[in-house]
Amino acid sequence: MSDAVTHRFQSFDGVELAWHAIGEGRPVVLIHGYFSNAWTNWIRYGHAERIAAKGFRVIMPDLRGHGQSATPHDPAAYPPDVLMRDGLALIEHMGLTDYDLGGYSLGGRTAVRMLANGASPRRVVIAGMGLRGLIDTQGRGGYFQRVLTNLGSFERGSSEWMTEAFLKTTKGDPEALLLILDTFVDTPREDIAAIAQPTLVLTGVEDQDNGPAHELAALLPDARLAEIPGNHMSAVMKPELGQAIADFLAG
Repeated sequence: MSDAVTHRFQSFDGVELAWHAIGEGRPVVLIHGYFSNAWTNWIRYGHAERIAAKGFRVIMPDLRGHGQSATPHDPAAYPPDVLMRDGLALIEHMGLTDYDLGGYSLGGRTAVRMLANGASPRRVVIAGMGLRGLIDTQGRGGYFQRVLTNLGSFERGSSEWMTEAFLKTTKGDPEALLLILDTFVDTPREDIAAIAQPTLVLTGVEDQDNGPAHELAALLPDARLAEIPGNHMSAVMKPELGQAIADFLAG
């Protein structure tokens, strides 16, 4: 995993979660997207290294049910907002008080849930996520449920087929990932409007998966909207993703 160092800790309910770190300096916690993991989202395409080069310690958890974290199959391990609670547990475990926080797609949504529940980073990055994906979290849940319950049945080249192919590359656990869908909690518009921190809203120019990013940027009191090449999937592969985050955090 590049030169990232992997650590483990027990979350609030005893489930063991993995987190990875690269670099030295000011801590920034970055959370990956659904079906993905820290390696695929942040390390594989050099984003973590670009951010670390600006003087940051990049802390990247694997979400519950993803990557090297535990993937329990007991529905009791997936209560509503569990990913938010895991994120806050990591902040507490590490004793972070002065840090930055961000995420891509589900990771961006998780960061917003953390902010709505008391997290107080200095700066925020919400990438691959629009306003609609925050206030209506069931919007794409049906799509992923269909993919996970019909694996192997999709026409080659279709959106579902490509989603399944991504699942294979990340070695995702379909049963755990299905249970993750039950944990999503909508964030009220007024809670989003209350996020006072300087926030980078970052999106692929062709990404409409969670609604237009400009709607989110318009609602936030102190937001900067940045567009990079690509769609929801391909933007993660572009060097511009890590560079935009690095430039914002170091600004």
